[in-house]
Amino acid sequence: MKLAHLILAHSQPRQLERLLHSLQHDDADIYIHLDKKTDVVPFQHLADIKNVHFIQNRIKVYWGTYNIVKATFNSFKEILDSGKNYQYLNLLSGQDYPLRPQQELHDFLNANPGKAFMNYMLFDTEWQEALPRVRFYHFNNFRLPGHFILQELVNKLFGARSMPNNMIAVGRSQWFTISMECVSYIYNYWNNTPKLRHFIKLTWGPDEFIFQTILYNSQYKVVMVKNDLRYIDWSAGGVSPKTLTMEDAEALSASAQYFARKFDITKDEAILDVIDDRIKTHH
Repeated sequence: MKLAHLILAHSQPRQLERLLHSLQHDDADIYIHLDKKTDVVPFQHLADIKNVHFIQNRIKVYWGTYNIVKATFNSFKEILDSGKNYQYLNLLSGQDYPLRPQQELHDFLNANPGKAFMNYMLFDTEWQEALPRVRFYHFNNFRLPGHFILQELVNKLFGARSMPNNMIAVGRSQWFTISMECVSYIYNYWNNTPKLRHFIKLTWGPDEFIFQTILYNSQYKVVMVKNDLRYIDWSAGGVSPKTLTMEDAEALSASAQYFARKFDITKDEAILDVIDDRIKTHH
């Protein structure tokens, strides 16, 4: 079972290097999309690590914007065009970290062919606070002065929007582990549906729902598993999960998930040492 890890990164080369070493496996390749706003020089040496490749078509990424989706689709394209026969793709951020030995992840995916492990909730009933993301026009992807004023004006003039093709919107977290067949379907649907692309350009935080929504509204809905294989602590509320530290060591140790996010070695690197030690004893 060949696995492609895709990492969206924008900072902290040393933390990213640590993640790359932790993902090493004979049947895994690692692709890095480095934000185009980020200087590539401090990261260049990472290409010397085994099985590591940099995505060539880089995008300037701004939080909550369509550009994150564009960066992900550019990366999908390069991985699909690589000619390598991957069975699964695992989407990570540079602040994620594995909680278990990589062989366990490979065994698990091998035993679950064709699945899509993604966190998804129905906007209409389970995640209603996300509804404004698609009901209103958002101009946050345009780096223009006064774009909020323009946005407000357009929303007053045009009223509520609805998803193209009567799609049911679902989502929650952008990070997932899905079969390459699902990646291929999402990529092709996106490319062949200009109406959806135009719609998504004017939404907020589309990276957290577009991939799930495309699959949910297709024949692949049946392979979706409501588990993204990640330990993420949303208990603080707000739009970002908690940064995990030593105080989370017990919860991470008890977790059955394969990855956790998010970590920041400038705040607490010891927690990653604890995780590494635990993985070694599991071997």
